[in-house]
Amino acid sequence: MAENYDVIIIGAGPGGYVTAVRSAQLGLKTAIVEREHLGGICSNWGCIPTKALLRSAEVIHLAEHAKDYGLTLEGRISPDLKAVVDRARGVAGRMNNGVGFLMKKNKVDVIWGEAKISKAGKGDQPAEIVVSKPSKKPMQPQHPAPKNTKGEGTYTAKHVIVATGARPRALPGIEPDGKLIWTYFEAMVPDKMPKSLLVMGSGAIGIEFASFYQTMGVEVTVVEVMKTVMPVEDPEISELARKRFEKQGMKILLEAKVTKVEKGSDSVTAHVETKDGKVEKITADRMISAVGVVGNVEGFGLEELGVKTERGTIVIDEWCRTSVPGIYAIGDVAGPPMLAHKAEHEGVICIEKIAGLHPHPLDKALIPGCTYCQPQVASVGLTEAKAKEAGHEVRVGRFPFVANGKAVALGEDQGLVKTVFDAKTGQLLGAHMVGAEVTELIQGFVVAMNLETTEEELMHTIFPHPTLSEMMKESVLDAYGRALNA
Repeated sequence: MAENYDVIIIGAGPGGYVTAVRSAQLGLKTAIVEREHLGGICSNWGCIPTKALLRSAEVIHLAEHAKDYGLTLEGRISPDLKAVVDRARGVAGRMNNGVGFLMKKNKVDVIWGEAKISKAGKGDQPAEIVVSKPSKKPMQPQHPAPKNTKGEGTYTAKHVIVATGARPRALPGIEPDGKLIWTYFEAMVPDKMPKSLLVMGSGAIGIEFASFYQTMGVEVTVVEVMKTVMPVEDPEISELARKRFEKQGMKILLEAKVTKVEKGSDSVTAHVETKDGKVEKITADRMISAVGVVGNVEGFGLEELGVKTERGTIVIDEWCRTSVPGIYAIGDVAGPPMLAHKAEHEGVICIEKIAGLHPHPLDKALIPGCTYCQPQVASVGLTEAKAKEAGHEVRVGRFPFVANGKAVALGEDQGLVKTVFDAKTGQLLGAHMVGAEVTELIQGFVVAMNLETTEEELMHTIFPHPTLSEMMKESVLDAYGRALNA
């Protein structure tokens, strides 16, 4: 007889496992199905281990500029690639083990295998899920299933939450092969450091890897089809970031696209078409395809059940309900923005609604975005252009890092904090930053926007000195002609 649950979650990434924890907290009998890694792509191949790689690159960057801080380091600083990669994999392992601990602590059953929803629930009848052995071998290195997990079999649940994440998008004719053309999987565990690298796409994934490899001494070229790097960011911020990247030696081709790739024995030659129609051939040891991701919607029984999908993701309402009653979707598989923190928040909203609580729907305008390159980029809300397009009369404040004492003392005096306000109401519409540690600063503006804080309240807030956060207040003051230090 099938074991019955209140909630079964398919996928143990950041959205799935956080939802499982909250579900258990609410007293619901909960199980989570995972076919590869607890913690999902984020903990094992994305958010966390990439930051470990970038931290190694940051240390190299600081060491190479030791003289700027009055220090002398003997000899050349050179990375030990295996040690760098091993450290990142070790970090991933710790996160993976941590998720296993959380499942055990909260009494969430882990079902190890590949799930398919064989029947949707109807009335008092629960949905049926069949779990089988994974159909494909997970990419190595992997972390083992935690002890005391369940396996193949049939399970039932009143509510099924799909949290299956996404995978790298592949362009026809330029599909990654794992050897010469990489996705982020291969880019994280290179067996040798290439001398040259071509990165196709300058979103967060592309730019973070471009920044890492550039700092590690690789000759990097970035090809982007849009007019700016990191196209979702405010153009002013993107332009400042581009100048910093190019100063570091990175080559960036904008309004250009890779139309064809020729593979050699140990290199690739990309045909890059520019906006004027000319084609430039660029040869590199390796190429990273970073042209976005597509939701994992196939193979879970969704098609047979009639769950509505659109543009490769599952269509949901404000409570994460799909077109089929009793089936929900959260995170990357439920559409953009495809960010771990969005997945986590969506999952909490979804399960609290199931439990009969009264959560607030997700406001996508309040989801921050962060890119951990050198320099860092972070933002929340509307760009200046989008605010104007939406009909707002705006006030814009700017404050440069060069005018901040803490930034100067850190030797990180290149950057900008930009704020966008509604001129009539004082509502903070958006905040955009480029520079050191802005991924940690942005949350201050996120909190302010959630609290519907006005410019007056921000001006009355006391920021500690000396800190980088003082630039946030100065940017607000500048929007109203009151900046004190610039």
